[in-house]
Amino acid sequence: MRKIKLLLASAVLIISCDKTAKEIKNTEIMRDDIAVKEKTIETTENFNIEDIPFSNADLGDFPFFTLPKTLVAGKSPMQKKLDVCFFPINAVMTPFEGQLYKANIGAERGEEFSQRYFEKSMADYLTSIGAVKIFDGEITKEEYERYNKQDPNKGGTGDIGYWDEPIKFYVIRSQEKGNIYVQYSSNNAGAKLNILQEETFVQTMTKVSADDIAKDLSEKGKSVLYINFETDKAHLSTEGQDVVKQISEALKNNTSLKIAIEGHTDNTGDATRNKKLSEDRANAVLTNLIKQGIEESRLSAKGFGTEKPLVANDSESNKAKNRRVELIKID
Repeated sequence: MRKIKLLLASAVLIISCDKTAKEIKNTEIMRDDIAVKEKTIETTENFNIEDIPFSNADLGDFPFFTLPKTLVAGKSPMQKKLDVCFFPINAVMTPFEGQLYKANIGAERGEEFSQRYFEKSMADYLTSIGAVKIFDGEITKEEYERYNKQDPNKGGTGDIGYWDEPIKFYVIRSQEKGNIYVQYSSNNAGAKLNILQEETFVQTMTKVSADDIAKDLSEKGKSVLYINFETDKAHLSTEGQDVVKQISEALKNNTSLKIAIEGHTDNTGDATRNKKLSEDRANAVLTNLIKQGIEESRLSAKGFGTEKPLVANDSESNKAKNRRVELIKID
């Protein structure tokens, strides 16, 4: 097949008064039948996402693209609605926050993994959807030691960012999907892939109200509350006292209402100690309610420790869900 030769072009985007510059350059990725232009941004000062032109490609939904044929993501790739991932800007691992996908990549059963096939597939596709290469290289050992303890997912699935690891990092800027960061690394055994769609954190938590508690008790027969106590103690924090005030108000608004207060913990530490701690915390809520004028005959308290988890204790977020106080309506 006749090879098509494409002209190379370069354009200076910004030249500041101190003569530093950012450039996007076109380089060639050679396939069998065509040379594909790859845009690479070279930064001599702080990275600025606005230096990157918008992509007009139809990117689809997160995580935006499938793997090359014969390649598969390893068991349990990470996909989180909001998390932090570090990407190399001028060889400095820099955190970005948003929807995150991280995976280990290997070959299908019966196939051999090809580093060249993976890297050519990635570079070609990213270039075709308007991605701009930001970094292609390795970070120093000193840089790894500086940042690695800040990474909440260090050592996990698809973890990229070690000092002897070649990293390729691209950015896609989309008016519809926002800023998308893609990095990957590979060797002869397999590859790792990270995709982050940058998002600003939106607070979805609201203050627990007496009306919320009353509604849950009426409709569900129970109300699950996350009451703050001092660490590893049964002393209510200021925020915890505010929640208990709302429980008291709900009980005062419905004088026929009786509740059982149940304390629960995650599985961290000794089970016997957890059960006692959960019981002490349930009793702390009961005692506080009595002080606020609720009759003791309307209340009971019991601790269950780790016996009744809401979800599996297999992650920090799930453990947080299990550390709770439940109010159970007594008929």
